[in-house]
Amino acid sequence: MWFRRKSSKPARTSGSSPRVLPGSAPTPVATLQRVRLPVDLLKTGMRIVSLDRPWTQVPVLFQGFTLTDGAQAQILRQYCEWVLVEDEEARLDPVLDEASLRMRRTAEPLPETRTLAQEIPRAKETWSRTQAFVEEVTRQIESGNDLNLQSARPVIRECVESVKANASAMFWMSRIKSRDAYTAEHCLRVAIFCVAFARFLGLPDDDLETVGMCGLLHDLGKLKVPDEILNKPGALTPDEYTVMRQHTTLGYELLRADPGLDPIISDVTCHHHERMDGRGYPQQLKEWQISRFARLVSIVDAFDAITSDRCYRDGLPTSDAIRILYRNRGQQFDASMVEAFIRMVGVYPPGSLVELSTGEVAIVVATHPGRKLKPRVEILLDADKHPVEPRMIDLAAASTGSSHAVPEITHPLSDGAFGVSLHERIQQLIAVPGHNAS
Repeated sequence: MWFRRKSSKPARTSGSSPRVLPGSAPTPVATLQRVRLPVDLLKTGMRIVSLDRPWTQVPVLFQGFTLTDGAQAQILRQYCEWVLVEDEEARLDPVLDEASLRMRRTAEPLPETRTLAQEIPRAKETWSRTQAFVEEVTRQIESGNDLNLQSARPVIRECVESVKANASAMFWMSRIKSRDAYTAEHCLRVAIFCVAFARFLGLPDDDLETVGMCGLLHDLGKLKVPDEILNKPGALTPDEYTVMRQHTTLGYELLRADPGLDPIISDVTCHHHERMDGRGYPQQLKEWQISRFARLVSIVDAFDAITSDRCYRDGLPTSDAIRILYRNRGQQFDASMVEAFIRMVGVYPPGSLVELSTGEVAIVVATHPGRKLKPRVEILLDADKHPVEPRMIDLAAASTGSSHAVPEITHPLSDGAFGVSLHERIQQLIAVPGHNAS
């Protein structure tokens, strides 16, 4: 939790105390406060007193300094979750009010500026361009050519804009998976979910591109792992597992060679398999040594790996993935981040096909973080499983103060059940612009 602690000294002044003229009121002396703040709320002019980790673990020049520009704040946001700051009470009070508001906001859906139907066409184009970029990088690495990873920025920027407009559109695209293209699609899906998760946590827009780059490039080292190990349809031997684990350091070396990349991107590539209990790899880092962005990416990486079909097994349902993440919070994953991620994705993520208690079949359009079992859905089949004109229903809103029986989700369905395909629904929305899906 965040807290405030009053300092015992007044604000610093230069020289001697100011003179007070006879008959005049003394000038009020501003009182400094020390407050523990989430890093996303830092403002220039605040004095950074201490961090949530040793100073040596964060690439800043001084131990204790006054925040003078956005670049310093960005570095702190990448590595830390909170810092102890010192500032005047009048400047801190609005920030503390904002901190309380942010805590409540994580129980609300992400804001949208475009409906799903409006955003789906752009999301599909952006998805295709980003996938083409990953495939090109794959070819360059396999050919031993130099990489131009700066070209990732424009494609990630497009992903960020789409997620900010309506995250569910990109979530829908991420549900269409190919077992044969796992590595490339995995990197793309992790990038999308990292951007959405960072936005859900309240990270400033300036950080969304960077965290998207972290997600997109986190598994680049796997392209240096022999195919017979990477795509082995069975359990790896201890020696093969040792080789597989080298993908973190291989990726780190690839990214470190590009001086134009933000250092946090190579940090995440190296450390996204570290664990809170110190039993991760490659360096068995302690909890306080793992950067904030690495913790974020590790959760998204694991979620997508669990729910995706692999050459050696089928993906598990989202509900199973959520149970695994929750069970391993505080041990493998950052506990508070896991809980926030579960609120964001819900039990039935956007793009899921579900059957309602009425017998109707629907596709999940958007989740409600405060009511994980009651998302917004689009009904496509009636109780007899016959196609109907698509109509929207917000299960969370419908159940509030209603005296009538409100439909509930009884169970998820596999894509293609009763002839309903997510891919076909996307194609329909693209072909009929202006549809009222929202």
